[in-house]
Amino acid sequence: MSLDVANENRAHADAEADRRPKVVLVTGASWPLGRRVVQRLRATGSFDVREIERGRSELIDLAEHEDCDVIVHLAPGDHDALASRGRSAVVGTPEVLDGATRHRTRHFVLLSSAMVYGAWPNNPVPLTEDAALRPDFGFAFARQLATVEQMVDDWGRSEASRSTCILRPVPAMAADGTSSLVRALAAGMGGRLGEDDVPAQFLHLDDLAAAVVLVVERGLSGVYNVAPDGHVPGSRVRSLWGMAPRLRLPDRVAEVVADLRWRFQRGPIPPGLRPYVRSPWLVSNGRLRAEGWAPTVTNEQSFVEGTEAKWWTMLTPKRRQELALGGMIATIVAALIGVTVWWRRRS
Repeated sequence: MSLDVANENRAHADAEADRRPKVVLVTGASWPLGRRVVQRLRATGSFDVREIERGRSELIDLAEHEDCDVIVHLAPGDHDALASRGRSAVVGTPEVLDGATRHRTRHFVLLSSAMVYGAWPNNPVPLTEDAALRPDFGFAFARQLATVEQMVDDWGRSEASRSTCILRPVPAMAADGTSSLVRALAAGMGGRLGEDDVPAQFLHLDDLAAAVVLVVERGLSGVYNVAPDGHVPGSRVRSLWGMAPRLRLPDRVAEVVADLRWRFQRGPIPPGLRPYVRSPWLVSNGRLRAEGWAPTVTNEQSFVEGTEAKWWTMLTPKRRQELALGGMIATIVAALIGVTVWWRRRS
């Protein structure tokens, strides 16, 4: 075969490759976020989307010589699935990266979390993507995600033709997809007994799915925070959650009460998660917004949809105050009756 013919055949093959839909492999495709991402990618008509089911031992389900253009690795962010199997967020990622190498993947998208920044009193507000990763030592999930990020970054840097993108969303919620971890965070934010409550951010799963699709469509590389505009004050979170007024306690006393509540399964916050409801970890969405992404659901709307409102949230502030006052009076009367009965029996 002449050199001209070989070049012509190669050019024809390249043209065919450019015309074919890009093969996109999505891990963690069966949880609520994964379903949204797969549906949106298929709706574009530009991608050949392959799903990896939860629990599969063979993570890269492609023909031996078939290329995979993009891998969207959502599985590390599926906290509930990992917790149900007692698995680390790191498990499975080495196999996925090996498969990406074997199938000549050029773009790798990882779902991480803004929790990798850690919650510290000296955190800047808001945190940008250039901030150092300081996940709280007591919360293993955040430390594991930071490890996965490093693994993906190392894979991308090993060859110049590869690109990687890491998304760090704030707690994501929806009526059909609020994880137990996010529920615990939501229940703890605004529920402190000591100092003032810290502000919070809540993202809708639809907006997070839109961010993932944008990254795939545009081939974005680098790190991007995913969050709505602004934040919700801690006092507003209490109001949205419908928490009853509580007596403010000194920090040390509040700490003991919180420990006891969790020990007897009366509190929603696991010990390792508590720093994330005590110190701020608000993030900026400026970098992703500059790429054309925009949130469609506010922090408050996401919170209301993703949590179960209690009956007293529908009451007016005046009615709540009346009920609280009535409850206090009833408690005092009951205490007086108890003391009276005890005194008469003793006499």
